[in-house]
Amino acid sequence: MKRLAAAALVFAAAAVAAAQAQNTSPYAPITIPLTIDQVPGKPIWYSTGNPGVPGKDNEGNTSNAGFVVTSDCVVVFDALGTPSHGWALLQQIRKVTDRKIRYVVASHYHADHIYGLQAFKDHTDAIVVAQERAAEYKENEETADEKANARLDQRRGVLFPWVDKNTRVVPPDITFRDRMMIALGDKRLTLLYAGPAHSSSDMMMLVEPDGVLFAGDIVQNSRIPHMNSDDVSTMQWLAALGEVEKLDPKFIIPGHGKASTQAREAIAFTRDYIQYVRSAMGTAVRDWTDFDAAYEKTDWSKYRDMPAFAANNRGNAYRIYLELEQSQFKADKP
Repeated sequence: MKRLAAAALVFAAAAVAAAQAQNTSPYAPITIPLTIDQVPGKPIWYSTGNPGVPGKDNEGNTSNAGFVVTSDCVVVFDALGTPSHGWALLQQIRKVTDRKIRYVVASHYHADHIYGLQAFKDHTDAIVVAQERAAEYKENEETADEKANARLDQRRGVLFPWVDKNTRVVPPDITFRDRMMIALGDKRLTLLYAGPAHSSSDMMMLVEPDGVLFAGDIVQNSRIPHMNSDDVSTMQWLAALGEVEKLDPKFIIPGHGKASTQAREAIAFTRDYIQYVRSAMGTAVRDWTDFDAAYEKTDWSKYRDMPAFAANNRGNAYRIYLELEQSQFKADKP
């Protein structure tokens, strides 16, 4: 039996090596190719996901990711929503450079950004870096932010075969609290905690001297963000957007939606949406209007045709309604 087990391990290792050599995926193959674009004139690349919600139609590729090639090595920002897409991103990196992948930085621990970490953990020596609250996201525990086991089970259903029984959550190797600086060759990467806003562990990465900001889900350009979570704080989210604006990036890569040289416009979209929902639900709370009635009377025409509106907007409005209701009760206390 021991010989059979050893032979099986050797066979599995050989299969992975053969897949790498032939540039074929050791995970379920994707049929929609992953494409990357280069930040003009900079050694920085990024992929843009489908702006909708994860499903069979987009094979689970809905978030953005990217990588920075320094004179010393490569740093990856986010790893996409399936091991298959993480592998595809790894292959795209290898088309650009053969330099060592030193770090993979996770903007926050939500499924659509982290399942691809498995490919980097299985096939590179990269160190996974995240904000310290990302360590709360464990397969056998529940957090207010996103229930890890429940989410993985859900994705194994809606995203099979790209997420399957072998898909696992890869925890961070290194965490930081508020700020972390990484100097690599000719680049300086500043990791900045921005949460809890969209999630408990939101962070961004500023690449200098290029002035390129990987904003994570703090910025979602022309796409209705997901805000229906207990850890969402729209006040902190708005404050974080103000900090993003102060950074004045020359090029911004949001967590979802289009990358842009017009950073202020991308920031404004997310900020304006949050403020609009807060205003509408704030009026309802002050007037003691039932949520369903308030939602129906609100004019959503500006956002109704945006990607992810049907999936996210009502839940967002309800979450903000509860947030503002709670804050009013606190204010009313003597």
